[in-house]
Amino acid sequence: MLGDPRTVRVSGDETAAVFRRAEDADAEQRPDDYRGKPVPEAYVWCNLTSGNGSRALWLLLLPFMVVNLAHWMRPRSRRMKKTVRTYGLLVRLVGLTLTVLLVAAACEVAIDLAAWQCAGTPQCAADRSWLGFLATDATGHGGWWSQPGRRLALAGLVPAALTGLLWYLSQRTWSAYESQTPLPHQDDPEEETGRTALARPGFWYGRRLVARLRAAHTAAGFLTVAAAVGASAARQDRRGGGSALLDAFGWILDVTLVLASGFVVWVVCRRGRSENRLDRHLDEKLVRWLPLGALVLLASTLVYAGWSRPGWTSQGRLPGNATFGGIALVQGLLVVALAVVARVLYRTAPDRRTAIRGFGGPAVAMLSCALGGVMSGGGAQRVADWLDGSGQPGSGGTIDGPPVLLTWQASVIPPLLVVVAALCGWLGFRTWQRARQDQPNVPLDYPGEPKDTARTRRIAGTRARAALTDRAPLLVGITSSVTLLLGTGALVGAWVSEQVPSEAAQGLPLFFEGAAETSQALGSWLIGFGFILFVTWGRRAYRDPSARRTIGILWDVGTFWPRAAHPFAPPCYAERAVPDLTWRMHTWTRATRATGGRLVISGHSQGSVLAAAAAWQLWPSVRKRVALLTYGSPLERLYGRWFPAHFGPAALSSLHREVDCWRNLHRTTDPIGGPVRVHPEGEGPQVDRDALKDPLAYGRTEEHPLPAPILGHSDYQADPAFAEERARLLARLKSGVPSPRPEASPPRPETTVTAAPADPPGTAE
Repeated sequence: MLGDPRTVRVSGDETAAVFRRAEDADAEQRPDDYRGKPVPEAYVWCNLTSGNGSRALWLLLLPFMVVNLAHWMRPRSRRMKKTVRTYGLLVRLVGLTLTVLLVAAACEVAIDLAAWQCAGTPQCAADRSWLGFLATDATGHGGWWSQPGRRLALAGLVPAALTGLLWYLSQRTWSAYESQTPLPHQDDPEEETGRTALARPGFWYGRRLVARLRAAHTAAGFLTVAAAVGASAARQDRRGGGSALLDAFGWILDVTLVLASGFVVWVVCRRGRSENRLDRHLDEKLVRWLPLGALVLLASTLVYAGWSRPGWTSQGRLPGNATFGGIALVQGLLVVALAVVARVLYRTAPDRRTAIRGFGGPAVAMLSCALGGVMSGGGAQRVADWLDGSGQPGSGGTIDGPPVLLTWQASVIPPLLVVVAALCGWLGFRTWQRARQDQPNVPLDYPGEPKDTARTRRIAGTRARAALTDRAPLLVGITSSVTLLLGTGALVGAWVSEQVPSEAAQGLPLFFEGAAETSQALGSWLIGFGFILFVTWGRRAYRDPSARRTIGILWDVGTFWPRAAHPFAPPCYAERAVPDLTWRMHTWTRATRATGGRLVISGHSQGSVLAAAAAWQLWPSVRKRVALLTYGSPLERLYGRWFPAHFGPAALSSLHREVDCWRNLHRTTDPIGGPVRVHPEGEGPQVDRDALKDPLAYGRTEEHPLPAPILGHSDYQADPAFAEERARLLARLKSGVPSPRPEASPPRPETTVTAAPADPPGTAE
């Protein structure tokens, strides 16, 4: 439909809009011309996830997005509100540690590697002209900025600017996304009591929590920079022989820093999401004064560190090992506690379809910490290699390089990849076995057609590969468990030996010594390669719209959920899309209630998730006048398994009861969509239609003279079953609508709204 040049926008803006054919644009004004005929519309929201080039920068926020997903992966539970709140609190704390980790990595690069080590080493600074005004000569003398404290204070502006940038991006997207007003909620006599959380009035309006979390995380970033800069100056003042006034001021700053950090943690823990009502209140004083107070404390620390201290020289590396080790330890403990809470919740309402038996949230939280470690460690390692020049910091180079722990963490990447490769190999073998076992069944779906071995093999192989999606929980569970174990080993090894793995392994049998050296060398290369890959991919996506659309597909799931755990995650597009769809559906059906207004909303892929979420937000009396047609839908296969508290069997069954009718189309060759597994109570049509044939024809036939393609996840509307099911839904709605009164205006036409997923403009789903 959108490929038709006669298509026009009838509502919305450049970001998201409703389109119709030009001849149908004024269908409401010509009801007699459309009596009994559907008016197709398409809601297009692709620009919410893959619009302008700035979306590519969201790649750098990937750990924040992943930890936000962990919040919504909470297992379904019964009568455990306090435990549910504890789960959310733990995930928010994990998100806070990720912010501290990112800013600490920026401090490591700017403050430790550049300002402390390289600028304080004449051999390193000699090759970096841009560090000349910070450098000292061989006798230890230099310009005004060459004193260590002033170098640290100036370098501290870099991570402070990064924190300010994150605040700005969150504030900007907060105004554009979270500010959308959902459909007002009214008490309805037909409303059911056991509604899913997605039907709550405030679910898609998270302004208050995001504002609080943004203030807390911004303050945490500024306090991290203050700690990195002020700690070195305070240690120098406490060595004796210095100014007593500076020493006292340093103690005051340290105490204030501890108190401020505790207050930030309290803010993060104090309040979660308020979904039961549309909470328009903003904690204005907190939102304004918490980041500003942290900024004032940072400015005071920079002035304190930049005060003249004659005789102070920079040697070795700053004590970042304890900092990064402390962050890793806290993250590990939080993930373990989260796993315990998730297990307690899961046991109250177990469901074998739930991913990783309820441990999906802790597993994904662990992976977010690992991603944060790779990005922070990779950036520090690459910068250290570049500044050192020899490519081996700490091994005879001009600088000592990053903290030992980062090298240990990089060294566990090769063994982790070996485990992942072995697991992928096993999955590949099982897929090959499944394809071979399915080959005899393929011709049975096409009786009367001559057998074609190559064709059969392709169809069976496509079906087997599509089934790999159901193995994702196994891959995620094993990967996160191994990551936790290897990360624990790296932390213990770094703290016990205080040496890089190759040096710590000296004296051991040759096999272990060689393995340590190989793992360290490969890990350093791999973690740097991973960081460069992130930057390169982001740069390409910034310039290439096709690459940007690919990233947009990744955001479809990651940014569907509101920002409940991390305010710097990419914004939730559903907080714009769901109100858009809800308002559109509501105004159509309510405005024509007396005249027979009815609607079929069809959604493909992620569009089916938006359609379901929008239907839940309708008033129950309106929801009963809407039919739902989903195809290629991940509602149960992905969302139901990974987000059981919101899309589990109880929630989907509730949706089926509350809409007029629901039909779902799926294929065995589809790696994303699948059956929704909802069984109606009593009489009524089933939700899931039998799996559609794919391809439509096995060989050449009169209807298909050319070989029919294997469609997989695409082109469901090309299957005759789509038009058949849509016609049935429209007929069912028409038969169930009371006849209009004689004095009423003529009935308006039925409308079908298609939620089009993140595809390029001009493409209809």
